[in-house]
Amino acid sequence: MPIQAPTARRPLTAAERLDWLRLTRAENVGPITFHRLVERFGTATAALAALPDLARRGGRAKPLRVPSRVEAERELAGLEKRGGRFLATCEPDYPEALAALDDAPPLLALLGHPTLLKRPAVAVVGARNASIAGRRMAERLARDLSDAGYLVVSGMARGIDTAAHVGALDGGTAAVVAGGVDIVYPPENEGLHRDLVERGLLLAESPLGTEPQARHFPRRNRLISGLSLGVVVVEAALKSGSLITARLALEQGREVFAVPGSPVDPRAQGCNRLIKEGAGLVESADDVVDALRRIATRPFGEGRRDLFDLPPPAPADDRELERARALVLEALSPTPVLVDEVVRGCQLSAGVVLTVLLELELAGRVQRHPGGQISLI
Repeated sequence: MPIQAPTARRPLTAAERLDWLRLTRAENVGPITFHRLVERFGTATAALAALPDLARRGGRAKPLRVPSRVEAERELAGLEKRGGRFLATCEPDYPEALAALDDAPPLLALLGHPTLLKRPAVAVVGARNASIAGRRMAERLARDLSDAGYLVVSGMARGIDTAAHVGALDGGTAAVVAGGVDIVYPPENEGLHRDLVERGLLLAESPLGTEPQARHFPRRNRLISGLSLGVVVVEAALKSGSLITARLALEQGREVFAVPGSPVDPRAQGCNRLIKEGAGLVESADDVVDALRRIATRPFGEGRRDLFDLPPPAPADDRELERARALVLEALSPTPVLVDEVVRGCQLSAGVVLTVLLELELAGRVQRHPGGQISLI
């Protein structure tokens, strides 16, 4: 996944924030599609008006579900009542590392202290069924990393995540949750949830009241790695979700570290494999700090285009688009492929292919995957 640094930034007006929220919550509009729509139509308001026709062109028969202005106002008021706010990718306080990703959430819901996002971040993740030694290691690493000036990011799960938040609570920690920022999960972390609101930070891309489901956690994991310069895995089995976070970190161009463990402990097998595959071996926070110091001045890459000053692309001819839809649908299958491969295989311009994919996604006929891949549903 390419890493891009945002360029021009400015706060949204109150009216723009409502339209961004409506477009973000619209049916079949994911983060990449959101940004493509705003790039193409210039504003979220114009994109909302164009949604019905785009979905119809993609083959959708029934109308898309788009939240009303009243519904958006209700969600915004509900977050503000809890002392929270929404932060948009175009705004100055949005974390640069996360904004650099193609699938950065257009809006993040925040509870707690957003100023913590100004710090460089390191993720500390690991097993839910962690050992006492593993939890102790995570807590010590997190405390030392926060003392060194890093924001410690994790997912507020039981085990290693909880230990990392506890260790960094005094120095600075943020939890990225799979549901809404108002939902305590797991239930035994009610006290930690309260502590994070009072002394740390909670972040989510899901609406308020969203109960975490299995499909939410991989999306949550990409935010944990995307916020961070590096990801430290403390304990992880071979099929652990923490290894998903590590893989996402590599795709996003982040550093991956792992704490070695006993070869007879299944909870160490994932970490030991990561080290075999080239992850940095971690015995103390100094190992992480030293490695990140060497890359601290590395830029995030080419700038994202300014969403408020984009010339609209020349519209494709209807006959050309009709031919392109047939070619793109023929090229796709349930197996994910890179969008670049679709462009080359169909021998069409990138602009035409992206337009067709936008229509098909809004119609609910294709699905985007990490790494710039797409598949038929």
